[in-house]
Amino acid sequence: MIMQPSASLDKRDLSEYRIVYLYVDGIAERLRAGHPREAVIAAWGIGEDGRKVLLHLMAGSKEDTETVRAFFQDMRARGLGDPLLVVSDGAPGIIRAIEECFLPRSARQRCLAHRMRNLAVKVPTDLWPEFKARVAACYQAPSRAIARELANGIRGDYAGTLPSAVSCFEDDFEACIAHLRLPVTHRRATRTTNLLERLFVEERRRLKIIPNGFGEKPVLKLMFGALIRAAERWRGLRFTEFELRQIAAVRKDLDAEYEAKLTPSGRSSHPRFSSKSAP
Repeated sequence: MIMQPSASLDKRDLSEYRIVYLYVDGIAERLRAGHPREAVIAAWGIGEDGRKVLLHLMAGSKEDTETVRAFFQDMRARGLGDPLLVVSDGAPGIIRAIEECFLPRSARQRCLAHRMRNLAVKVPTDLWPEFKARVAACYQAPSRAIARELANGIRGDYAGTLPSAVSCFEDDFEACIAHLRLPVTHRRATRTTNLLERLFVEERRRLKIIPNGFGEKPVLKLMFGALIRAAERWRGLRFTEFELRQIAAVRKDLDAEYEAKLTPSGRSSHPRFSSKSAP
């Protein structure tokens, strides 16, 4: 059965979900006949029980800060708490809205699939395999401290020959390695927005035979049904007692960082936001 978006998304109480990981992404859809495609923003979450849940789906003319902020505020008003990590691409409006609505009590993860695509177009084909391996080793390091050391090596070896690629690599670097503070078994699932992108591919496959231009609400209803059905076969993410203790420790660290920022001398040593790169 296809649930009604107005009942299940716009008004649903979200306080029952203890969301640990929140994913945000958008897809361009033609909501009205004769009009260009418009952004539809979606949010999925993974709760402490390991289940993946569609939290919100909203049409917006573009992924600007005001639109995405309203998207987040709606979920907040319906009881969404502070996720441990918010994952998104590099769209400046989405990043700024995440920072306004969730940081610093939540960490922000930059989608590494998008970042690797950004880097691939800045590196000559013959140099890409080696550069890609170095960057991947950095993003998959055992810890953020080791990742920063590996980043220094990349900077030192390639700044002269690949300045554009190194600049892209350094942009928003701390958000690219935020997942390294999580339990090891959760890192692969939290370093990209592939969770949503795979659903969007499936949603378009299911709806491609349906004419566009039904209007915003009917199209959103069809999208919601397709997204839900496409996700039914997914397995949840496992949360053991050990991993829950690790998550609690990270939350404690984030709370401490938040308290530090409230003091006059509490300032972050790393820039939180940059919009130089494409998503």
